[in-house]
Amino acid sequence: MNCEVSPQADKKTYPEAPPFPIFMTSGYHENTLVVNGVPLRGYTCVPETTQDLWKRLYSDGYRADVSILTDNGGVINAHASILGMASPVMKSMLKRSRGRGRRRLITIQGVPHQAVQVFLRFLYSSCYEQEEMTKYGLHLLVLSHVFVVPQLKRECGQQLEQNLLTVENVVDIFQLSLLCDAPRLSLFCHRLILKSFKNVSATEGWRVMKQSHPKLEKELLESVVEADSRKQETEKKLQERKMYMQLYEAMEALVHICKDGCRTIGPHDKVLKGDQAPCSFAACKRLELLIRHFAGCKMRVPGGCVHCKRVWQLLELHSHLCAKPDVCRVPLCRNFKGRLQKQNKKENMKWEILVEKILSSKSIAGAPYFSSANTVCA
Repeated sequence: MNCEVSPQADKKTYPEAPPFPIFMTSGYHENTLVVNGVPLRGYTCVPETTQDLWKRLYSDGYRADVSILTDNGGVINAHASILGMASPVMKSMLKRSRGRGRRRLITIQGVPHQAVQVFLRFLYSSCYEQEEMTKYGLHLLVLSHVFVVPQLKRECGQQLEQNLLTVENVVDIFQLSLLCDAPRLSLFCHRLILKSFKNVSATEGWRVMKQSHPKLEKELLESVVEADSRKQETEKKLQERKMYMQLYEAMEALVHICKDGCRTIGPHDKVLKGDQAPCSFAACKRLELLIRHFAGCKMRVPGGCVHCKRVWQLLELHSHLCAKPDVCRVPLCRNFKGRLQKQNKKENMKWEILVEKILSSKSIAGAPYFSSANTVCA
């Protein structure tokens, strides 16, 4: 048998495939898929005509072999093959169910008849109306959890998080999310309760929960107290960081004044310009006024001047930060450095802790700036 292929036959001479007919392509449409709240670009693979076909199959009940009994004597016809494939729980119920003749019976009670209708239509077509979700979102969440329909459960959770969660219903939804094992939804509810606790605690839902689930109320109160403590601790740390940053800026301005001069204060060997522009250091003006007061203060009373004490503290703090006291122009820098050897260990430890916090507020590893800064007042 000759298996040789001629060179001409090897070439791709096949014609291009014709485009899809208009009646087929019109059913395919581009849409936006949302995964965990993030929109993604994508396409649906199911034409609208097919979706309508599944909806009609449910609504018309063609050759239905299952009757679902709901509250107030409601009956919904469905198909065992579709229900069994969509829900493992329903599949198990159908195996055990008994009915009249070939038709099987399933009972779903405790939720409105219309909510069961929306739930079953979703099993057929994976579709729902926004108005229905708004009205029966909580019931659909329960049904999707009981019958293990994860796609609907995720959708219900997202809709409740983004559109349906309010101060009035957050307590009810929080309890339901715990029962239905919806951790993300319960987290959203918990955050809203902490954020608006005063208003939430005045709702009817909170009063009912207080009577029916006192343990849950106690846990929520403890979490509110804990959140408030964390908030106060955070505010305290922010205030401390702000203070350390102000001290850092004061050290920058002190080196700048003593090395380069600013307005009316500067090194004795440098003449300042008369038309010198305002300084770019935020703390320079306040520090300059403090230094001028320190230079001319005549107070001679027990305890001394409060403003002068502050200058002494700033000068001593600079000495702990300064890396080159031999060439530093800040007054008394070397004197304070010499006194460090005579201070007790406890006193030195306090200064070291303060220096470490000041440096960490600017995320720097050392302090050479304070003795060698060359920033010039503009």
